[in-house]
Parts: sequence; structure tokens; C-alpha cells
Amino acid sequence: MNWNYIVRRVSLFLVVVWAAASVNFFVPRLGTGRDPIREKLGQLAASGGLRQDGIEAMVKAYQAKFGLDRPLYEQYWNFLADTVRLDLGYSLANYPARVGDLIGNAMPWTIGLMVISVLIGFAIGTLMGALSAWPGSPRWVRGMAVPLMTMSAIPPYLLGLIVLYILGLKLKLFPLSGGYSPGMLAIASVDYYIDVVHHSILPALAIVLQAVGFWALGMRGMMVTTSGEDYIALAEANGLRNRTIFLRFGLRNAMLPQFTALGLSLANVVAGQVIVEVIFAYPGIGTVLFQAIQASDYTVINGVVLILIMAIGLVTMIMDFLYPLLDPRISHRSGT
Repeated sequence: MNWNYIVRRVSLFLVVVWAAASVNFFVPRLGTGRDPIREKLGQLAASGGLRQDGIEAMVKAYQAKFGLDRPLYEQYWNFLADTVRLDLGYSLANYPARVGDLIGNAMPWTIGLMVISVLIGFAIGTLMGALSAWPGSPRWVRGMAVPLMTMSAIPPYLLGLIVLYILGLKLKLFPLSGGYSPGMLAIASVDYYIDVVHHSILPALAIVLQAVGFWALGMRGMMVTTSGEDYIALAEANGLRNRTIFLRFGLRNAMLPQFTALGLSLANVVAGQVIVEVIFAYPGIGTVLFQAIQASDYTVINGVVLILIMAIGLVTMIMDFLYPLLDPRISHRSGT
């Protein structure tokens, strides 16, 4: 591996993280005039939990505590300094909860749901897409192209509503919402894990159904191109079995773009499927982000998006380093 290339690639990663984090800092503050602290205290006053005449003084006190009374450029420098220390600060709408704790509590739910769903969808979709484009496949397999294309075009949240209505409301096979049953103790036990899996099936199914169509559509396009290559014709002329040609020469050579997309998909799992999680009231990072956007909770929005940016940039960089291992024809020696 070329060390100059590694240094340039890591430097580019840091620049991308800085630029994206800067945009993420300024857009929520410049795009809305809402004050999350004033809104939260106003809600408490409306519910009788706070005296109306003391709101303004508390707003100024909290703004001073969070540094929101300072000029925007000072807030930005403080934000960069905290980001370098990986200090995400306090939630504005749920003080004194820390952003890191909110994200840390939600992250295992999202990662568990999304990683398994993405990998299942990738495995099934890639295989179905490859078989639907392979000339030696049965006729009914090749006819799956149209249904797979249709599934790829339906957004996961719409599939979520469909499976929620059919399997949840009508057949009552699975719970409608939540991460586990009310009253269930969140402790390490077989009953708890079974209950969590039971609650995650519907949101996972919504994600898998769309993912199967997405991966199948991409793999089908690659297999159509691969099946016309000269090495496929040579393998057929040498009398190799159809299964051997499919696995060793067709599937293997069409997989590189799929692995690239898989890496980016796995990087995106930290953000979850926001609307899917909201529909099923799933306690993942997508729900945390949705609630933060509703409350204009800048610090939580910054924290979630910053982690997403870092995950995507890191996985992209790692995939770039792994390309020569996946395909020996790719080399970084020339710095390209």
C-alpha cells in the first residue's frame, strides 16, 4: 500500500468530516427561528409545572449555560473544540440528559435491527438478482425481475404500513409498536430477548422487503453485463458446468459494486430508517433524531448527524483500502 496515498486519503476524510460537521452546525441555526429552550419551558408552564413570570429569566440562564447567548462564531469554535474531544454536550430539549447517553441508549436498537436487516436483504437480493439475469436459470426465476423491480421502488415506510396492517392489525401475529412489551424488565434473559426479537420482526420485514428489491436490481444489471464477457464464453466452450460458471466467473466478477454499496449501507445503519422507526415507535436512533428535529434540539441533531458522517466517511475510506484485496486489478501505487 502506498503510504502517501494513505496520508492523502486520511486527510481527505478529516476535511470531509469537518466540512459536513460545519454545515450541520450552521443549517439548523440559520434555517429556523425556533428557540428549543423557550419552547420547552413554555410547555412546562402550560402544564402547570412552571410559573409563567419566571420563564424569561430561566431562558436567559439556560442560554448562558449552553452558550447560546454568544455570537454564532464563538458557538462554532466551541462546537469544533467539543467535537475534537468527542463531547456532544447536553440535550437542549431534555436537559440534563447528555447527547452521548441518548445516542448510546438508542444505538444498540438501531444497529441490531438495521445490520441484520441489511445483511439478510443483501444476501437474498444479490442471489435473486444474479439468478434472474443468468441465462441458465429456470424460467420462473428469470421472471422475478419485474416483482423485484417493483419492490425496489416502494419506500420502506410504505412497506412498513402494509405489513403493520396485514400482520399486525388483521392477523395479530406481531406487536404493533415498541421495542419490547410494557412491563417487561430490560434485563439479560431469554424471555426478554425473545420479546425484543418478536417486536423487531415487523420493522425488519419492511426494511428487508425493500432491500431485497434494491440489491436484486443492482446485481441483475451487473450480471447482464458479466454474462456477455469473453471469459464466460470461454468457460462455456471448455465444457464447465453451468453452476461452476455462475459461481466462479459470473457471480464473483459482478460482486465488487455490490460490496461497495453494502459498505455504504452498513455505514448508514447508525441513522436507521427514521420513518420506519417512528411508525413502529421503535426506540432507535431514528426516533431520537425525529424527536430532536421536532424540538429543534440542535445538540442532538448535531450529535446524530456527526456520527453518521464519521461512519460513512470511515467505511468509505476502509472500502477504498480494501479494493485491491477484492480486485487485484485495482492498485493505489500510482496514487489514483
